[in-house]
Amino acid sequence: MDAIKLSLGPFQGITDAPFRNVFKRHFGGIDKYYTPFFTGIQKDHAKNMQVEEIDPRYNDVETLTPQILSTDAEEVLRFASQCKELGYKEINLNMGCPFPRVANKKRGCGLLPYPDKTDSMLGTVFERIDLKFSIKCRLGYFNPDEIVPVIEVFNRYPLSELIIHPRIGKQLYKGEADVQRFAELMPMIKAPLVYNGDIVSVESFERIREQVKPVNEFMLGRGLLANPFLAEEIKGGESHDLERLHAYVVDLYEDRLRHAGGSPKVLGRMKELWSYLMNSFDEPQDIWRKIKKINALREYEEAVETVFREHRVI
Repeated sequence: MDAIKLSLGPFQGITDAPFRNVFKRHFGGIDKYYTPFFTGIQKDHAKNMQVEEIDPRYNDVETLTPQILSTDAEEVLRFASQCKELGYKEINLNMGCPFPRVANKKRGCGLLPYPDKTDSMLGTVFERIDLKFSIKCRLGYFNPDEIVPVIEVFNRYPLSELIIHPRIGKQLYKGEADVQRFAELMPMIKAPLVYNGDIVSVESFERIREQVKPVNEFMLGRGLLANPFLAEEIKGGESHDLERLHAYVVDLYEDRLRHAGGSPKVLGRMKELWSYLMNSFDEPQDIWRKIKKINALREYEEAVETVFREHRVI
């Protein structure tokens, strides 16, 4: 079997350029990253494309794939063109976002019940696109059978990869990922497949991997945010070094603070990360109580030092 390849999925508000760069300084194991989705690319050289999030000076274009949320082929093509100018070799279409404000507009996984609309968009895109194009999706929005006619659409086009998170949109992130359903779909799909969902430990990875052989590419998400050592562990490393985790948290906070010009707004993003990271420690709910009520930078800094002084990594 080929070597396992691991990617980090996109999280709005968390896995931005500062996060990715700090994470790479402190941890290994991730072969590929995805940007949180872009949208509103209304013209060439759009203003929202002239940002650090996608600027090659702040990103390794060989390991980063920009993602777009759209149902408009022309917008996708503008995005692709601008990404190519910046040196990127691939873009990814988000057909997986489950949140109602997105899905109710037939975007994200809200597009999955409409295979004809998907086919029309992809047909236009693939007539003109000149870089690799991948898709991230779910099993459906309302039910897990919605993906079957969409797979027929996907199979008409040379996707560079298809990433499937085996939940439906209405679940959000509740319940368990349906690994068995993913395995049942595998023989139907022509594109290179990537599995995503509920990989939270080496044990869960090995169990899922056994069920989806010969797939050897996996996207990590919440599991890696909770345990930044996870990718290293999956690839055979020994981790859970409290000092390294501490240095990562402090480095990320200080980097965000520099980017924000010292603004307390960084606390929102750090709290979002801690809502996952607390699970790396004993007494996670106690840690969350310390972090979630904080509104001042000094209070946050003191709370973090208390966490690392009084708690242990599990």
